[in-house]
Amino acid sequence: MAILIDGKSVSAAERELIKKQISDMSVKPGLAVILVGEDPASQVYVRNKKKACADVGIYSESYDLSAQTTQQELLALIDKLNKKADIHGILVQLPLPKHIDETAVINAIIPEKDVDAFHPVNVGKIMTGDYDFLPCTPAGVMCLLKHYNIDPAGKECVVVGRSNIVGKPQAMLLLHANGTVTICHSKTKDLKEKCLTADILVVAIGKADFITGDMVKEGAVVIDVGINRKSDGKLTGDVDFASVEPKASYITPVPGGAGPMTITMLLKNTVKAAEIKGE
Repeated sequence: MAILIDGKSVSAAERELIKKQISDMSVKPGLAVILVGEDPASQVYVRNKKKACADVGIYSESYDLSAQTTQQELLALIDKLNKKADIHGILVQLPLPKHIDETAVINAIIPEKDVDAFHPVNVGKIMTGDYDFLPCTPAGVMCLLKHYNIDPAGKECVVVGRSNIVGKPQAMLLLHANGTVTICHSKTKDLKEKCLTADILVVAIGKADFITGDMVKEGAVVIDVGINRKSDGKLTGDVDFASVEPKASYITPVPGGAGPMTITMLLKNTVKAAEIKGE
């Protein structure tokens, strides 16, 4: 029977540390959150981010823009926030409406305020291991492993998914932690065989219940980053929990596993941005 990795309790403990850190700072960290359009899931995420900021003592501003907002208008707002002294972090909630170029928007945020760590400068720093910020979801996964004393050093680590937001940076962070890393994706041959080699399996492929028990070796640590809504409205991950849990040594539930850590790492990045500015 696997040990459940409890993201809620780890997240709560981390937020207490962040709150204490902020109370000792001479500058109050500030975060601007921009939402374009009325995507219901994005609205929930933004609401949660604002609440989390208030809970730990981060000043936040939110900009809810209509779906008709032009790229030029959005870039002008980012330019204004880049220059705003009391704002240390800028987050544009993705996805954006189709008429707006996401790459142009990500590149417009100055690297020192890019608390999502999506800017090419920050991506390059993650490659070399000399970074200021880490993408929030992979950083949350590493934080969970640390809390449960799971050391990737020398272990076979398999990441299923190669997105810029999760898969690629996750692989780099496991590599920096001295794991031996394999990245799998939709074109991988013998995916099952690759997964069966994993001591640590991180799944971020965006397909409900995709990884099943026969794809996981006995005693593996399984981290499910996916979040999918089933036809009955229930949330499920990319891992079929019922068949995988009996074989794993540790596993994250969905919800309540990797999910709660993402916003916590955003708070951490915002505090770091304020500290760098204050140096």
